[in-house]
Amino acid sequence: MNEFIRGIKRGFPICLGYIPVSFTFGLVAVKMGFSPLQATLISLTNMASAGQFAGIRLIEGGAPYLELVITTLVINLRYFLMSLSLSQKVAPDLPFYKRCVMAYCITDEVFALSAMEKEEVSFPFFGGLMTTPILGWTSGTLLGAIASGLLSPALQGCMGIALYCMFIAIIIPPARQSRKVAVAVAVSALLSCLFKYVPGIKILSQIGGGGWAIITSAVLGAAFCASIKENKRRNKLVKERSSYES
Repeated sequence: MNEFIRGIKRGFPICLGYIPVSFTFGLVAVKMGFSPLQATLISLTNMASAGQFAGIRLIEGGAPYLELVITTLVINLRYFLMSLSLSQKVAPDLPFYKRCVMAYCITDEVFALSAMEKEEVSFPFFGGLMTTPILGWTSGTLLGAIASGLLSPALQGCMGIALYCMFIAIIIPPARQSRKVAVAVAVSALLSCLFKYVPGIKILSQIGGGGWAIITSAVLGAAFCASIKENKRRNKLVKERSSYES
């Protein structure tokens, strides 16, 4: 019980940070035609901010299921790595169903706090750690969805920009910390612009909700940076081998 309470205390700041973001999601979702209940259920069952924003945009654009699945998969791919990393910090004999419960709420912030634990991450601690973020994310969405009916049509129309502000807020901090991330973002943005405006290939942005353009831009941008890193590593090995042979 003490571990559960400690987890709740550690997760409370995350809860406060999630409320304004999920509030915006609730506003945008209702503006796109979702009911307050649907918007709240999306947040309760997903816990994936960028994936949710992209998902409702694709649904609004009438994207097919395959495009929706692949787009959200690419956007949320980082959670696979977080899960693999966190699996090394839990007890080896932790039951499978408990691992599934923990996997439900592996977000960037929850993972960061879990990774900072010096000891093994216990199930009670993680249960408390994920409780407050879930409440903050879900309740914030509900409040935003309800508040959308109280806003003027002009103000509701301005909320459409919140979607793009959300994505900018996601990519700018890591891009400032890592040059590789910044290059990946720049390449992906350039490709996205090409798919949007260049005749012949801009059809990729017109299919469904534009999810295929997102997928292609993200994968090619990441692949470009990975190839640069691999070339640098290969050149370093060649220089070291040449130095050793000489």
